[in-house]
Amino acid sequence: MDISHDFLDQLQGIVGQSHLSVHKEDRLCYAYDGTAAVYLPDVVVFPATTAEVAGIMQAAADYRIPVIPRGGGSGMTGGALPVKGGMVVVFNRMNRILSVDQENLIARIQPGVITAVFQDHVKKLGLFYPPDPSSAAFSTMGGNLAECAGGPKAVKYGVTRDYVRGLEVVLPTGEIVRTGVETAKGVVGYDLTRLIVGSEGTLAMITEATVRLLPLPESVMTLTAAFESMDRAARAVAQFVRHPHVPRTIEFMDHTAIGLAEDYLHLGLPVDAGALLLMEVDGNKSDIKAIARNLEAESRRMGARVVSIADDEAQAAQLWQARKALSPALFKLAPHKINEDIVVPRNRIPDLVTKIDELRQQTGLIMVAFGHAGDGNIHFNIMLDKSDPTAVKKAHAAVDALFDYTLQLGGTISGEHGVGITKAPYLKKELSSDSIQLMRRIKTAFDPLGLLNPGKIFPEWVPPSQMPA
Repeated sequence: MDISHDFLDQLQGIVGQSHLSVHKEDRLCYAYDGTAAVYLPDVVVFPATTAEVAGIMQAAADYRIPVIPRGGGSGMTGGALPVKGGMVVVFNRMNRILSVDQENLIARIQPGVITAVFQDHVKKLGLFYPPDPSSAAFSTMGGNLAECAGGPKAVKYGVTRDYVRGLEVVLPTGEIVRTGVETAKGVVGYDLTRLIVGSEGTLAMITEATVRLLPLPESVMTLTAAFESMDRAARAVAQFVRHPHVPRTIEFMDHTAIGLAEDYLHLGLPVDAGALLLMEVDGNKSDIKAIARNLEAESRRMGARVVSIADDEAQAAQLWQARKALSPALFKLAPHKINEDIVVPRNRIPDLVTKIDELRQQTGLIMVAFGHAGDGNIHFNIMLDKSDPTAVKKAHAAVDALFDYTLQLGGTISGEHGVGITKAPYLKKELSSDSIQLMRRIKTAFDPLGLLNPGKIFPEWVPPSQMPA
């Protein structure tokens, strides 16, 4: 795409010469995300204020330049990729925690705040922000909002959208709009906040968010339970989520994932087990040991072969390190990865795991499953060498079959990664034509020129303004 000197001069007047770049080495830094696909933007800009974002968007509209908002670049479906070139807007300068209201349990933040930094900040104040994607150490709150990130604690505490009270956003047409409220209740007009959260940067650019907080639990304990099979583990999960003290996390690893984590970190994990559950319980200090012991006894009653309670925070941290190390450890098996985050009802996890075993045997490909058993969210990974066309063809056929089976079980093809570009071809599997058309009309209402994060969710979509006469 040709970027005119007039447009660049206008950008420079908005953010200053040092906060934009057209140099290839700078643009390459923002040409990829967690998918490892590469699309080179034409210009990268770094705003510091909402007014600058509005100015950038107005200039883009004047010159018909595509605009791609970007957080930490950790997304797994290509949501931050400039697939049609244009301008990447990076929010790392808008990284302030603006306020924390300890009486009303809310905080105001900018989109460039690192998730873990925010969590640590409020923790020091005795407060708790539960959404915790595995990328929390480097993902941004803006990215989490755009993708409606989840994480292990969703089983008890919910996902990002459950903690967003209101937003400040810049529309593709340049207007600055505030949505939502700071109060616990508010039903005036349409709920634009929940519409924008999870919209993958296709409707508006988030410049500020008001999020709710919880009191910090006094104590947390971590347990592992090893089972002979995934079927037994899943039946135990169904029992645990009905417990009066539901665990705040229930993660699982299949047999292959257990061996991979053990080989990576050497923690003494039970590599001969069919499935391993990693669980956390939280509560008052006076009750936490009893809650953990109760869960231990319940695990044994449900068929757990070995149950262990972490002795201290350091040991618990090691166990979580094993879980979070799985994604990078997968590359010890093959150079490339296809990663999907399907969700099924909890009681259908054994059926899904059986299907994965069938696909593994049919294709001969390396497949690994782990994820959030507490809410049925399975991270399904195919490891392969993409230079092998036969393996690639088999892998895509396996994904297609698994998506069909997931929907047959009453599930969804994406629990927390979004649609982006990688799942867009499968959208019609889950959504009706009428639903997709309604979403397109919403997109047009927000973005009549089709400039904001084009090619995402609806890759074939053409805005009315660009349709031939």
